[in-house]
Amino acid sequence: MLRTLLAVTALSPAFLGAQQTSRRFALQTRPERSSYTETSTYADVMAFVTAAAKASPRLHLTSMGYTMEGRSLPLVIVGNIRDTTKLRVYIQANIHAGEVEGKEAVQIILRDLANGRHAAWLESMVLLIAPIYNADGNERVRLTNRPLQYGPIGGMGQRPNAQNLDLNRDHMKLESPEARSLVALFNRYDPQVAIDLHTTDGTTHAYHLTYAPPLHPNTYPAIDSLLRREWFPAVTRAIKEKDHQDFYYYGNVPGEGAPRDSVERAWYSFDHRPRFNNNYIGLRNRIAILSEAYSYASFEERIRATQRFVEEVLDYARAHTRAIKAVVAAADAAPVTGELAVRAELAPSPDSVTILMGEVDDQRNPYTGQHMWVRKDVRKPERMREFQRFAATETARVPAAYYVPPNQDAVIQLLAAHGVRTDRLAEANQRAVERFSVDSSQQTRNEFQGHRERTVFGRWDTTTVTLPAGTVVVSTQQPLARLIFALLEPRSDDGIVDWNIVDDAIAKANYPVLRSVN
Repeated sequence: MLRTLLAVTALSPAFLGAQQTSRRFALQTRPERSSYTETSTYADVMAFVTAAAKASPRLHLTSMGYTMEGRSLPLVIVGNIRDTTKLRVYIQANIHAGEVEGKEAVQIILRDLANGRHAAWLESMVLLIAPIYNADGNERVRLTNRPLQYGPIGGMGQRPNAQNLDLNRDHMKLESPEARSLVALFNRYDPQVAIDLHTTDGTTHAYHLTYAPPLHPNTYPAIDSLLRREWFPAVTRAIKEKDHQDFYYYGNVPGEGAPRDSVERAWYSFDHRPRFNNNYIGLRNRIAILSEAYSYASFEERIRATQRFVEEVLDYARAHTRAIKAVVAAADAAPVTGELAVRAELAPSPDSVTILMGEVDDQRNPYTGQHMWVRKDVRKPERMREFQRFAATETARVPAAYYVPPNQDAVIQLLAAHGVRTDRLAEANQRAVERFSVDSSQQTRNEFQGHRERTVFGRWDTTTVTLPAGTVVVSTQQPLARLIFALLEPRSDDGIVDWNIVDDAIAKANYPVLRSVN
């Protein structure tokens, strides 16, 4: 459960100006204090955000939930959350606790906000900042985490949480308290924009930072269009003009982080499935922005690049608030009908593009002797195709509704956790429905996230059944229809079948969820 939100008062510009001149919040982050050899601990972050909230009436510290080990997850709300006319932007850092640059960058941004900088943002936006999402993983510091990354040489946290779950693969099954805290935040505050801060240690390219929009092909098209045609190009131009750095779409080439079955030397993005934060948020009809600092730049450079990316993203959002809100509202209002993808694969661009490849030097961590790769200021333009979009390889019909039997508690609870609206039949009801008959199924050989993922094969047949009282009716005439489809379609590559939630029914050659015939 989220804690009670602290009281928020609408602040006039005059009052804010008086606060700016009366005090200055000067607390440094752990990297700044250690000459960028160390990253912030949980205690460091809590001390920082607590002090920042005390220093400025525009910052309000609350909690978005808890970790598996019971640490409260800090959430700093900047601005008046009660003002529903403003754009709400969620900024999340440290989902992978070895990728610490976002955690440090947002603390610097909070310090700037506490000191009155970026006041124009708050004229049209409210910020919800979660600086240390994987707080348990953050505390498992080792000098040997994140091999080859160029510092911090004093070590960093681990990728998974205390359950050994990758939190950036838990957005559909919601098996961690952190993921449930996150979707509870979305259900409560409904941010229209979300920024997720990472660090990539793949291909040796020449970009200081790469980014990505939601990648699932079922994402509302105008969200993709806004990001690819306008928002990302504007941010890229601004960074090049002001910082003289190159930013581009996230990617890897074969042999250096690209998909294992890739053959062509090209620039490949990552996965489309909504288990990933960015793709999940896209299926909620919200604008999601992934940031990936470059592991082989210095720790200080990575923090700075992440900070500047967030600043330019927010500058664009401030200048285009009305258009952004209109895209989100249109996504919520658009009927979801026809055929949508249940499986997809990367599709090549029609033409080649110029990718800036780079080089690294090899250094040793002075405390472990471990190899570290250090970015060289080298840009090697190379023409290649890019694989930045996903195309459906299999589709299914979107029904008007799904019917979940009342004994499928795990499915019903999962839908509720995601914020899906449902109804229950008060009495038994005879209806024409479609039932999926399972011909066969297969599971992955290797376990992933504690699961051997399942794929079923079969067909939908029309029949008439009597739905018992208590049957849960899940209408797709609601904003979360795209997410509902991904969860409940049996052939979905990231739904309740994939994550073994209905294995007992599958063992009886039955998929328990029915769908309407229209």
